Amino acid sequence: MNHFAHLMTQPSGAMADMARADQLASPGRRDWMKAAGALTGLVLMVGAGGMVRAAEAAKEEKKYGADGMPHGTVDDPLVFVSIGKDGIVTIIAHRAEMGTGVRTGLPMVVADELEADWSKVRVIQAPGDEPRYGNQDTDGSRSTRHFFQPMRRVGASARAMLEIAAAKQWNVPVTEVVARNHEVLHEASGRKLGYGELAEAAAALPVPATDALRLKKPEQFRYIGKQSTRSVDIQDVVSGTTHFGIDTRLDGMLYAAVARPAVLGGKVKSYKADAALKVPGVLKVVEIPAGPMPPVFAALGGVAVVAADTWAAMKGRNALEIEWDDGPNASYDSEAFRKTLSEGANKPAPAVRNDGDAMKALEGAAQRIQAEYYLPHLAHATMEPPAATARVADGKCEVWACVQSPYGTRENVAKQLGLDISAVTVHQTLLGGGFGRKSKSDYAVEAALLSRAMDGKPVKVTWSREDDITNDYFHTVSVERLEAGVDANGKAVAWLHRTAAPTIGSTFVANAQGQQPFELGMSAVNIPFAIPNFRVESVPVPAHTRIGWFRSVSNIPHVFAVQSFVAEMAHALKRDPKDYLLELIGPARKISPPDMSDSWNYGESPMIYPLDTGRMRHVVEVAAKAAGWGRELPAGRGLGLAVSYSFVTYVATVVEVEVGKDGSLIVHQVDVAVDCGPQVHPDRVRAQVEGACIMGQSLATRSEISFAKGRTNQTNFHQYEVTRMSEAPRVIKVHLVEHGFDVPLGGVGEPAVPPFAPALCNAIFAATGKRIRNLPIRDQLKA
Repeated sequence: MNHFAHLMTQPSGAMADMARADQLASPGRRDWMKAAGALTGLVLMVGAGGMVRAAEAAKEEKKYGADGMPHGTVDDPLVFVSIGKDGIVTIIAHRAEMGTGVRTGLPMVVADELEADWSKVRVIQAPGDEPRYGNQDTDGSRSTRHFFQPMRRVGASARAMLEIAAAKQWNVPVTEVVARNHEVLHEASGRKLGYGELAEAAAALPVPATDALRLKKPEQFRYIGKQSTRSVDIQDVVSGTTHFGIDTRLDGMLYAAVARPAVLGGKVKSYKADAALKVPGVLKVVEIPAGPMPPVFAALGGVAVVAADTWAAMKGRNALEIEWDDGPNASYDSEAFRKTLSEGANKPAPAVRNDGDAMKALEGAAQRIQAEYYLPHLAHATMEPPAATARVADGKCEVWACVQSPYGTRENVAKQLGLDISAVTVHQTLLGGGFGRKSKSDYAVEAALLSRAMDGKPVKVTWSREDDITNDYFHTVSVERLEAGVDANGKAVAWLHRTAAPTIGSTFVANAQGQQPFELGMSAVNIPFAIPNFRVESVPVPAHTRIGWFRSVSNIPHVFAVQSFVAEMAHALKRDPKDYLLELIGPARKISPPDMSDSWNYGESPMIYPLDTGRMRHVVEVAAKAAGWGRELPAGRGLGLAVSYSFVTYVATVVEVEVGKDGSLIVHQVDVAVDCGPQVHPDRVRAQVEGACIMGQSLATRSEISFAKGRTNQTNFHQYEVTRMSEAPRVIKVHLVEHGFDVPLGGVGEPAVPPFAPALCNAIFAATGKRIRNLPIRDQLKA
């Protein structure tokens, strides 16, 4: 049987299960944790390649970018591309789609180099299989920057193989044929062959060597960098026919709801299941043992109710009578812990960057300026809560889940079940939001454990919104204390930043304290200000809840503090905030991150990705000019500015606000200048920046997770508030800095979040004279 045609018409095994799962229209961070795979066809690759795995990698020679990630990259066309006899090109998407557009962007890169007609391209999702596809951790705003070149090589290899196949068939030199818009042409004779006619012969050819590939010149791109390429998922998403993790349906499937300990480290002391078992539809009550601390990505434990449908499972859970042992974190209280953080930030702590002698320079300064900032825990609150379905039978496990790291999920599930990884398959669905939460696969482990308890029947675990908010891997709480000294001319001569926050490392290593290099490399140590005496200290404090990465991670508190403080310095010195910010940044220069004690630099080479203050200055100027910086505004209105370097991208944001006499807040306009290098899919870049602005406003004005007696005080959106449509910015303008492809790509999904809050708060100060140092703002604007 011709395998190209078979690919398009006969799903089998795991792919058949996915097809049955609601008749899928579009099948669908592990830095610390160190049935697409079965398809064949013209699939034309080169090069290949966490806390535990990252630590192991660190023992080896230093690697950067994709090469520094587990399993690196793969660029074999025989892995990623299949062509049917009908000419339909099927491209494998191996990264998770959660609104970033990566399921369109990377296949689009392949299609462009392949000279494929986009209307004849189909995209299917890879399962979790990093040895086959390369790294699959969809986080860190790095999917496109890590896989842009490998996907170009995939497409170029496939194109070359089609051209060689045509040249052989026509018995002409390959230099005389050219692939163009889904056909291979021999212009001298006018002959042409469609891709479907050449696919089988091309697939039998050896994959060209990397150095033999003829990549397109940027001016030849048909899709890359253009605005017009339609998302492969948009029709299914808006029509409700696509498949998210919560949509999975399998024959004979059961449903589960889990009562989890509300306090980290809590355990079930005793429980009674009689009332739960009387709820119609409830089949069984299963205790899930609590794992050891630290939590890593294991299930939290608790008591599960398995039923014939989700509603019955949830009603049964509500009927459980459980007595909890809250464990060592039962006294966790946000107000008390805030005092602990503040006390730590006001005492000397270990230096993580120490240029010159900041303490001596502060003592001799003509003027000293200081401020302290507070940011609470935050919840991811993705639109789609965590959801996973698992089937454990015959010594094997299959998982269907909305996860950001399908291979990491596969590793985790295998470990928790005591299976070899080869016995576990993870099918990637679309994600209704991720923000880092869905890099942690505890919910998939729950589903697998419960399927095993139900004798191999498939079980779906769906987290309610209350589950999601109360048992999240929260963004860290922090106190940031800054002090600067200036000389008699107002020139900054000293900078001291003490940052106090529980570390993500506590999720992986018991009793870990002090922010890790990657957290400090997020806008704490790597501030490129032209200040001769610069000191940053990290205050060691414990964690009392699960801490995890969150969209833009530690950039959020660090940038809020640094950029708010710069505006405070400008005000104290009677300087324009923009002019003073540019003075602190200093002249255009390229700084090696290690020279700022940043050993991480988002995993990228300091040679390829130095911190470029010229680019940072430029986005400030672009955003300020677009917003009309310096213009007169009516009473109660103001402009605020902030800039950040995160995920190797430069973003400056100007916010225009109006504050009413009643304390009401209107965000009239946001101007965001983004320098992420060249844009592969500009429409999605703009969409990500717009979304980041709205999320940034939520974090600044509404969102907060606080604790009392070890438990969150918030359980749903009536308490954990987010920006509603009526409060969103009236206008968001995104200004993309143009670059050629000689400039390395930066990240896009996260970098626009951090500068929003300080720009907003600086604008509020310009409008009212009221300084906001504690987030969220909420009612602080009321008289």
